[in-house]
Amino acid sequence: MQSNIFTSVLLPLALAIVMLGMGLSLVAEDFKRITRDPKAVAVGTICQLLLLPLIGILITLVVPMQPAIAVGLIVLAVCPGGPSSNLITYLAKGDVALSVTLTALSSIATVFTIPIFTNLALQYFLGQSAAIALPIGQTMLQIFLITLLPTAIGMAIRHQFPDTARRLEKQMSRLAIGLLALIIVLLLVREGSKLPGFLVQVGIGVVLLNLLATLAGFLVGKLFRLPLAQQICIAIEVGIQNGTLAIAITAGLLNNPDMAVPAAVYSLLMYITGFGSILYGRQASSRVSSSSLQ
Repeated sequence: MQSNIFTSVLLPLALAIVMLGMGLSLVAEDFKRITRDPKAVAVGTICQLLLLPLIGILITLVVPMQPAIAVGLIVLAVCPGGPSSNLITYLAKGDVALSVTLTALSSIATVFTIPIFTNLALQYFLGQSAAIALPIGQTMLQIFLITLLPTAIGMAIRHQFPDTARRLEKQMSRLAIGLLALIIVLLLVREGSKLPGFLVQVGIGVVLLNLLATLAGFLVGKLFRLPLAQQICIAIEVGIQNGTLAIAITAGLLNNPDMAVPAAVYSLLMYITGFGSILYGRQASSRVSSSSLQ
C-alpha cells in the first residue's frame, strides 16, 4: 500500500472542496467562542496527543501481531486527524470550528511527536531506530491548502453574501455526503482484492483503535461536561486518523510496506465507522433540538 495519485491528489482535492462548503456554514464568532472558552481545545488536544497513542500502545501489547504491523499501528495512532475528521464532524452536526482548530494544532504538534513515538516503537518491536523528520513547512502548507484556505474562502463568501452562502451550504452538504460515498467506493475498488489479507493481519487491532479512540474521546468530552456538539467533535477527532500521512511515513520514509498495512485497512474502515458517527450525531442533535423546543 503506497501513496499514489488518488491519495496524494484526488482525495485532498475532494476534501478541500468539502472544507469550502464547511466554511460557508461558519462565521468568525464560532472561532471567537472557542478562544473565550478554551477548555474544549485543551481536552481535544490532550486526547489526540497523549490518550490516543496510549490506546495504540495498549492494543499492540494485548493483540498478537507481527512486529512490523505493531510499529505501523503505533505510527497510525500518533498521526493527526486530517481533513477527513473535519468532514465527518461537519456531517455529524459536531462543532466544525473546534474540529478545524484541533486538526491544525494536532497536525503541527505531531511534526514533533511522530518521530519520537515512531522511534520508540521501532526500538521496542524491532530493536532499531530511524531518522524521521517530517518537513514542518510542507506539513503546514498542506494544512493551509486543504483545511484553512478553503474554510477561509467559504467564511468570506458567508460574510459578503450570506443569503447565497446559505443556499450553497445546503448543496455543499449533499455534495459532501456524495464525495464521502465516492471515496469509500474508490478505496474499495482500489484495495478490495487485498482487503481480506490485510484484515487477517491487522483487522482486530485497527477496529479496536478506531472504536476505542472514538469512545474514549466521547467519554472524556462528557466527563468534562462539554456541549454535545463538542463531544461529537472530540470523539471524531480522536477516532479518525490521517491514514494517508501514516502510509507516507511507513511506506515512504521508512520504506516498509508491511508497516503500511494498518493504515491501508484503516483508510477503508474509518469512513465506514465514520458513517456511524454521522448517524449518531445527527440523531442526538435532533433529540437535543426537539427537547429545547418543548
